[in-house]
Amino acid sequence: MLRCLYRYVEQTSGVGVLDKAVLVLDAVQAGAHSLAALTERTGLSRATAHRLAVALEVHRFLAREGDGRWRPGPRLSTLGSDLLLEHAAAVLARLRDLTGESAQLYRREGEHRICVAAADLGSGLRDTVPVGAALPMTAGSAAQVLLAFGGGAVPQGAAFTDRVLAEVRRRGWAHSVAEREQGVASVSAPVFDSEGRLVAAVSVSGPLDRLTRQPGRLHAAPVLAAAKELSGP
Repeated sequence: MLRCLYRYVEQTSGVGVLDKAVLVLDAVQAGAHSLAALTERTGLSRATAHRLAVALEVHRFLAREGDGRWRPGPRLSTLGSDLLLEHAAAVLARLRDLTGESAQLYRREGEHRICVAAADLGSGLRDTVPVGAALPMTAGSAAQVLLAFGGGAVPQGAAFTDRVLAEVRRRGWAHSVAEREQGVASVSAPVFDSEGRLVAAVSVSGPLDRLTRQPGRLHAAPVLAAAKELSGP
C-alpha cells in the first residue's frame, strides 16, 4: 500500500480526482478485480475506490462481471484502435495467404467478442466471420485468449475451463476444435499495446478437415508472428 501511495504522490497532475481515477484504472489492469483488492492496492478508502470505479464503469473504462469483479472496460480497448485497424488489414491478409485459412481480429465488448477486421479466402471451403459479428465469450480460441490475458471469470456454460485458460497463458496461444461451430477449428494469440495491455486477439479459422484436431501444430507460429506484428513496440 505504501508503495502504491508513493507512486500516486509522485505522478500527480494537480487534479486530484483524475489522479485517483487513473490509480483505480491502473490497479484493475494490474489484477485488482475486487473492491477489497482495489482498496488495498490503491490506498484509497473503500468508499472512494467504489465511487470512482462506478464512475469509470458509467463511462465504460471499467466493466463488471456477473460476480461483481471489475475488469478493464471496452472503451479502454478502443483507444488507439484506428491505428491498430490500419495495420490489421495487411497483417491479416498475409496471415490468410500464409496459412490458407480465414484470419480475423477480435475485441471484447462485455459478454461478446466483436470481429473488427477480417481477411477471408476468396473461394472454397472456409470459415467466414463478417466484420461486426458478435460472437459469445463461451467458445472459441479467441474467447480463450481474451479471457486468459484480459482477465475475468470463465462464463457460465463455457466450453473451456480455468485450467484451459492457465495453459493458454503458459504457452501464449489458444486453439479450439468444434467449440463455436461443428466442423470448425481455430488458433488465436493475444495482441498487446505498448504498455503490455491486451487489446485484441488475432485468429485463423477453418474447416476441421484441414486444421485437424491439433490446429496449433499447423498455425500457432504464424498466428503468434501476426500478433507480435500487431502489438505495440
